[in-house]
Amino acid sequence: MTDTAHAEAQRVLRDLVFAEPVGYRPLSLDLHLGADRAPLIVFVHGGGFRLGSRRMFCPTMTADDPFARIVDAGFAVASVDYRLSAEATFPAQLDDVFDAVQWLCAHADEFGFDASRVVLWGESAGATLAALVGLRPDAGVRGVVDWYGPADIVAMATELGQLSDPETREAGWLGGTVDSDLAVAAQASPVTHVHADAPPFLIAHGQDDQAVPLSQSRLFAAALTQAGASADLELVAGAGHMWQGDDVDRRGLLERAIAFARRCTD
Repeated sequence: MTDTAHAEAQRVLRDLVFAEPVGYRPLSLDLHLGADRAPLIVFVHGGGFRLGSRRMFCPTMTADDPFARIVDAGFAVASVDYRLSAEATFPAQLDDVFDAVQWLCAHADEFGFDASRVVLWGESAGATLAALVGLRPDAGVRGVVDWYGPADIVAMATELGQLSDPETREAGWLGGTVDSDLAVAAQASPVTHVHADAPPFLIAHGQDDQAVPLSQSRLFAAALTQAGASADLELVAGAGHMWQGDDVDRRGLLERAIAFARRCTD
């Protein structure tokens, strides 16, 4: 099927409830569909664990519709909710993303995508959640795209001088300052969970990122490689957080991530 045919065949199913955690709002996802039996990308939005929407792919990618482009490339895409940090603290968000993947796999025949070929893709805080779920042996995903996600909460807080700061995004997510419970902070860090059988990772990070230090992605890629897993690290010159920057090739970043997902699911 050509890209034009994919575009003509696209449909979006919104507000599909995948979980109803007791005491919380129902959690929903939007499902973007195209070709039959397509592999599935599960997208996890950013927002510092405390804000954001499944309707937003990346705040700086406004010229094109990234969801539509990914479907054009032959994938189905599910963009998922999770509880924000004012609603619940770690590990609720990890549970929510995992539940979304499980629900999608259980309903794959109903919607016509291939549950045996799933790739997780997250940006910023969403990349941390995608990495944590992707590293679970029971998740069964084929690959993970990690765009500038925190990977070692303790190391990042130490580098930024925020170990005892109760106002950080990570403190809100953990339910206390990073140094108030270092064991919990470590459990919330993807670098803690690397193993040789981890799925392949594509980790991309802007070299001018002031929100999440570039060292986070360097550290994570090195840990995966040292464990025996596959990790491609893309460092983007002139790019800040969320691919901010006048000369950033955002379309190229999107296309390279799509190509990685295709390699993982072929």
